[in-house]
Amino acid sequence: MDRNTTERKSAWWYGRIAYQIYLKSFSDSNGDGIGDLRGVISRLDYLKDLGVDILWLSPCYPSPWADHGYDISDYYDIDPRYGTLSDMDELIAEAGKRGMRILLDLVANHCSDEHAWFRKACMDPEGRCGRYFYIEDIAPSGKLPCNHRSVFGGSVWEPLPGHPDKVYLHTFHKKQPDLNWENPEVRENIYRNAAWWLDRGIAGFRIDAVTYIKKELPFADEPADREDGLCYLGRSAESVEGLGVFLREMRDCVFVPAQAFTIGEVFNDQENELPLMIGEDGYFSSMFDFSHITFGMKRLGWYSWDRITTEDYKQCVMDAQRRAGKRRYLSNVIENHDRPRAANRYLPPEGRTEAGKKCLALAYFMLRGIPFIYQGQEIGMENYPFRSAAEFDDVTAIDEYRVSLAAGLGEDQALEISAGLSRDNARTPVQWDETENAGFTTGMPWLPVNPGYTRINVREQEERPDSLLNFYRAMASLRKEPKYFGTFAWGDFEPAWEDRGSLLAYHRKGERHLLVLANLKPEEESVLLPFRCQVLLNTAEGCRMENGRLFLAGWQGIVLELL
Repeated sequence: MDRNTTERKSAWWYGRIAYQIYLKSFSDSNGDGIGDLRGVISRLDYLKDLGVDILWLSPCYPSPWADHGYDISDYYDIDPRYGTLSDMDELIAEAGKRGMRILLDLVANHCSDEHAWFRKACMDPEGRCGRYFYIEDIAPSGKLPCNHRSVFGGSVWEPLPGHPDKVYLHTFHKKQPDLNWENPEVRENIYRNAAWWLDRGIAGFRIDAVTYIKKELPFADEPADREDGLCYLGRSAESVEGLGVFLREMRDCVFVPAQAFTIGEVFNDQENELPLMIGEDGYFSSMFDFSHITFGMKRLGWYSWDRITTEDYKQCVMDAQRRAGKRRYLSNVIENHDRPRAANRYLPPEGRTEAGKKCLALAYFMLRGIPFIYQGQEIGMENYPFRSAAEFDDVTAIDEYRVSLAAGLGEDQALEISAGLSRDNARTPVQWDETENAGFTTGMPWLPVNPGYTRINVREQEERPDSLLNFYRAMASLRKEPKYFGTFAWGDFEPAWEDRGSLLAYHRKGERHLLVLANLKPEEESVLLPFRCQVLLNTAEGCRMENGRLFLAGWQGIVLELL
């Protein structure tokens, strides 16, 4: 084993279990209807009992909330609606007492248009802060610098306040001007801020929208892909060169000295870039496997996307694990704050039961890499039952509803598509109990609680031994059991029975030889096991063995140790 591999295996984050907190919807401590840091502190014992080692918090910095905190107006403080810096210090300390570490979001592609930098840029576009952004002149003909479409719809260019002859670039919301990473002073400011938080006691960062920080310059038009005359901006992000120069500099200046754990939000990596992103000398410690999340995406809009099946999900997972190989470490997810609930995304209607949710959980949780749990996933929260587009808070869902209508879809069909993929589904308040507002707040929640909270909530599942919540606890316990820890942490991944449709099966080989099987369909499945084995974990109460053949019921998953 080479020196780099040995060093990475000794890193503190190997074999850990992570949990994502979307702060606004997690737990409200003061009754204002908004989750906060003290709410997280009050739930730390719950998270510890779940087996969590790492907590990733969505942005909690001061913000006008045009994009729910991803538009930052001050990188060195806490939004007063979430608490104070003292609250953050207490959270770091209390989590540490329980053996947990905190990750924050590093939002470096853009800031808020209410940040002091942008306000100064508006006063003097040619001055120092003007060079912090991409500010361009409008051509005499009125033509914009390029025809790229923003992630949230419409042109990436917006008139610069006070300067009708100029525009600024925003990859996302118009209140999120992109920072100019070509300017060394911008990069130094970002690195200084990241180091400040690391010195304060956090363990690392999830780096937001990181592949967008490098632009293809000069800006130029590309063939339009919709009737609006605009084109998908990711096309240039996928082909631009030089991103690695920025990422390597950030790694060496900030992350390596602090031994920080970092996860890249990377959607458009190329095959030859993976070793650079998370290899033994990678830019990040890990990156999310988004292969199944991006499956079926098409540039025309949500209405044109292909729906993922359990077989598609299986193939995405297998391919991603093969790409990562033995020397790269993925972070594995089935939910996050930007996607619908996993039960609705990956399971057919007949599979959206507790059995189906357990089977899906087992399928991803034992993969090589770090399993991330998104808040509410551990109790099987489901999509919100939207009745009209007027209920959307998500700007992307609002835009995609309009796109669907413009494409000729009826209102009911456009609503069904936008509701099914809306980010709001993951952002409804966590369902703690069956009391009013699901125990999330004593006030009026900022986003309506899913009406299913009386059926699906933490308190009910804590009291029921066979619940999904207790199954997540059992999975975490198995991964951490000393005699299996090494195998789960860095043991090899080897696919099995890939030709068997929706049977997702794989070996984990290390000090022990484990076999994970997840039958992601309603029909019974069987496999021949020509060796002795013992059951370590089972989503059901039992399993049938006959003449060396193991029979799995529909939606049953199992972990075996091969002897």
